[in-house]
Amino acid sequence: MKYKQTKVGIIPEEWDIEIVDNIKSSDKNAISMGPFGSKIKKENFVDAGVPVIRGNNLKSYHFSESDFVYVTEEKAVELKSSWVKRKDLVITHRGTLGQVGYIPENSNYEKYIVSQSGMKLTCDEEKVNSKFLYYYLNSRMGQYHLLMNQSQVGVPAIAQASTSLKKIPVPIPVLSEQRAIANILSSLDEKIEVNNAINKKLEELAQAIFKQWFVDFEFPNEEGKPYKSSGGAMAESELGMIPEGWEVSSLDKIAGFLNGLAMQKYRPSENEVGIPVMKIKELRQGFTDKNSDICSENISSNYIIQDGDIIFSWSGSLLVDIWCGGICGLNQHLFKVTSQNYDKWFYFQWTRHHLDNFIRIAESKATTMGHIKRKDLVDSKVLVPNEETYEKANKFMKQLFEQKVNLKKQSKRLIELRDTLLPKLMSGEIRVPIEKE
Repeated sequence: MKYKQTKVGIIPEEWDIEIVDNIKSSDKNAISMGPFGSKIKKENFVDAGVPVIRGNNLKSYHFSESDFVYVTEEKAVELKSSWVKRKDLVITHRGTLGQVGYIPENSNYEKYIVSQSGMKLTCDEEKVNSKFLYYYLNSRMGQYHLLMNQSQVGVPAIAQASTSLKKIPVPIPVLSEQRAIANILSSLDEKIEVNNAINKKLEELAQAIFKQWFVDFEFPNEEGKPYKSSGGAMAESELGMIPEGWEVSSLDKIAGFLNGLAMQKYRPSENEVGIPVMKIKELRQGFTDKNSDICSENISSNYIIQDGDIIFSWSGSLLVDIWCGGICGLNQHLFKVTSQNYDKWFYFQWTRHHLDNFIRIAESKATTMGHIKRKDLVDSKVLVPNEETYEKANKFMKQLFEQKVNLKKQSKRLIELRDTLLPKLMSGEIRVPIEKE
């Protein structure tokens, strides 16, 4: 097989190179910017109508159809040049640069409006498969060309965004090969989406069971009936009436909360590769990336995070989650939550149970970055059941927790596989079987 050197690197000799301007749709506004600020303002937003796509809707390889703002149909008609439809691509050109989203064919809405910080691209499907182009623009080479004209002054932006987009060179295999490449990559992303959906259901189930047992006290009694409503014995406590034999404790008693280190003080030595640093950003997105800081791998093992560890962000953006993003170092403002006496599901659920209250405490503080203190952990009360009830709950709650961790780990491996395959498929280093045209 012969290869050739091009603007996008080495590709198979039979592949072509085309700029985006030559593969866009012939329809009017095939490439268009979001409306100017004067055309769409906060007062234009309504509770329902035509959704506006913002940067928060363009997650990594996922189009999120939540947290939309909307405009009326009348306003949407006024902004018709900024309409986005199924199979279109949406690209951010200001703020968080280089986000690329694909509107799936089964999206919840037939049309959207791209925000002021975005632009949209409609492809000529007889020249380029839109999903293939989506993956290319998300690849290392695609991102390089997309961001090569970014402005270094003021708010991050791509200079002359639509003109820059039109000039991006794209490798063009035959359409059947484009579809085959896109199908391989999208099948991985679809499996990741399925895992995420299952995990969401598992989380909802775990929370419902936890509430039924540890808040409503309706765990099954010896006859299999709901304990409290069936007249189960109750006792007075500082939290009111609780099942007889249960105890009131606090978060800091059932688990340890280890605060991370100021990792800028623990840089890798000259001979070290180092490990990524987990900060609030990494915890929120669920993985480390090329922009994550690096720290020495020789820090105390207490501060090294492994898959399945429970992390609690106690400053700024408060959240509690199960980390499955690989080995990394724990930065300050994050707690690693562990226990010598209880299984992970137990202290994870109790910490999550108190999260809304922690957020209220943080928001009530006068500082710009709200946070909680050790005293707040002491004041956060939990209920510890008798041993028999705990073991009954542990049988299925532990299984739910482990299933969530395993699905997260599987998704992590799928992400790594996709990210490994992406540049190899886009360069033709790996060829895929294709249907005859």
